[in-house]
Amino acid sequence: MRCINKNLKVVLCLLVICACLSGCKINEYDLPYDVNSNISAYSFGSTQSDKMLTSFASNICVVNEDVNSDKADIPRTEAGCLFNRTDNTTVYAKSANVKLHPASTTKVMTAILALKYGKLDDILTASENVEIKESGAQLCGFKQGDKATLEQVLYGLLLYSGNDAGVMIAEYVSGSEEAFAKLMNDEAKKLGATNTNFANAHGLTDDSHLTTAYDLYIIFNEALKYDKFKEIINTKTYKTSYSSANGGTKNLDIENTNRFINGKYSAPSGVTVIGGKTGTTKAAGGCLLLYSINSSSNDEYISVVMKSENVDSMYEDTSSLLILEN
Repeated sequence: MRCINKNLKVVLCLLVICACLSGCKINEYDLPYDVNSNISAYSFGSTQSDKMLTSFASNICVVNEDVNSDKADIPRTEAGCLFNRTDNTTVYAKSANVKLHPASTTKVMTAILALKYGKLDDILTASENVEIKESGAQLCGFKQGDKATLEQVLYGLLLYSGNDAGVMIAEYVSGSEEAFAKLMNDEAKKLGATNTNFANAHGLTDDSHLTTAYDLYIIFNEALKYDKFKEIINTKTYKTSYSSANGGTKNLDIENTNRFINGKYSAPSGVTVIGGKTGTTKAAGGCLLLYSINSSSNDEYISVVMKSENVDSMYEDTSSLLILEN
C-alpha cells in the first residue's frame, strides 16, 4: 500500500480534531503552559456556534524589549515596568527580562500556592526551621510548636513579610522547604514565568534564587485573582492571637511594610494604590510590586521595580512609574 503523503496526514488530523470538538460535551480544553512544548501555550475552546484557538498570552501583557524608556526617570532602579492590567498593554519597561534577586517579592508565589492548595482555617504547627538565624531576617516571631491558622500565617507572610511564615507555609503545603521550592518552580513555569528559579519560600538570598521584573508581573497578576490575597495586601494593620507550644496565647500585632498602604508615602494624584509586596536585601536592593487603579479611567495597573539603590529610591521610582497612569 502506498504511503499517505504529508498533506493528507495533516488533513486527516484536522478532521479528527474537528470531530472531537464538535462531538464532545466538554466546552473547553485547556493545556497548561509548558516551555518544552510547542502546543501547550494554547487553549482550545468549543461552543455550539464557534471554535477558537486562544494564545497563552492573550490575557497578559507581553514585553521583549524596553518600552517608553524615555517616559519615566528611574535612574536608581535596575529594572522597572508598568503594565495596564485592564487592556493588557505594556506602558513602560526597563530591563524587564534581566534576572535579578527578588527578595521578599518571592512571597507572592508562596501565597498563591497556600491559597491554591490550602484551607484558610487549617492549623499550621511551626517546626524548628522557623527560627531563622540569618542577620536582618524579618520574623513574625513564630517558635517551634506554635500553632496558627493558615489565614493568620498568610497575614504574617504578606503584611509583615515574615520569613518564618514562609517556612511554615512551605512545610504545610509540601512537607519540606525543598519540595515546596520545586512546586514553586513548576507552578511558575505553568504561568509562563520561565526565567524564574526559586530556591526557597521567603526570598532570603541564594545565588540560584532569581527572577525578572516581567516574571514577577506574571506571578503577581495571578495572585490578584484571589480575593483573600487582595484583602491582605490592602490591610494597614493586623492583630491576632495564636497558640504557643505550651498551650498559652501569643499575640501578633503587625503593620503593612508597604509605605503606600501604611500611610508613610503618598501615591501620585489620580492613582489609588490597592496594595503590593515589598522586598529588600543587600543582594536584591529594593523591590516593590504594586497593584493600583487610575481614579479617572478605573483601569488597573501593576508596577514592578527591582534592585533600587535603597528603600527611598524604590518608592520614588515607583511613583515615577505610577504617574504614567495619567
